[in-house]
Amino acid sequence: MEFEKLEDFYQVYDQHRTYVKAEVRKKHIRNYDDQYWLPAQGSSNHSVLELGTGVGLFLAYLKAKGVTKITGIDGDPKVKEFMPPDISDCVIIGDIWAEIQNFSEHFDRIVLLDVFEYFSFMEGQRLLVQLKDLLEPGGKIVLRVPNAASPFGLQYQYNDVTHKAIYGPGSLQHVALAAGLQVEKFLSVRRGNHFKRFLENIVLGILDITLTEPPPLWGANIIAVLAPTED
Repeated sequence: MEFEKLEDFYQVYDQHRTYVKAEVRKKHIRNYDDQYWLPAQGSSNHSVLELGTGVGLFLAYLKAKGVTKITGIDGDPKVKEFMPPDISDCVIIGDIWAEIQNFSEHFDRIVLLDVFEYFSFMEGQRLLVQLKDLLEPGGKIVLRVPNAASPFGLQYQYNDVTHKAIYGPGSLQHVALAAGLQVEKFLSVRRGNHFKRFLENIVLGILDITLTEPPPLWGANIIAVLAPTED
């Protein structure tokens, strides 16, 4: 094997990542409710496109929420081995750039969870422009990325050498504006049980008071909800 560019590391990607069957549990529903359903105003009537499905856990979550119009794209054929059949039938294996060119339908929500950082800033801007054209009126794009503004985000950003860009709230907003999109919401991704979150709130509250330059968002990952700017 030769490794001359970042994409060459995909040759060993199936050895680097962990594959687990997509089984939706209560904790997944709670997490996705917080990270997608509530901030993006999810509805069972929505049509949803997910780019970078992995094993299909988010799509399985949507099914559990009563969403029937789902479509996914992933570049890794192995993920289909871990998907329920009703999810696998909705997922296209192929190159994201090529596949989104083939869509004639439009979507109410387009979701990229831990995917956008695999594109450079220029590629990300171009991708958002193309995805914006696939939105239904009132549609939104939902991104989850490692948070460069937080010290806790580094473990997620630098655990994968194929990440091409690193985003904080400011840089993510910059790229979105360049694509004709506005950020409707930013929020920290919160994990753990209620007791841990309670303790974390106390610690981070103390740091906010103590530090002269605390980050705008402490979460290791951030969610951004994007919508087209008004002309």
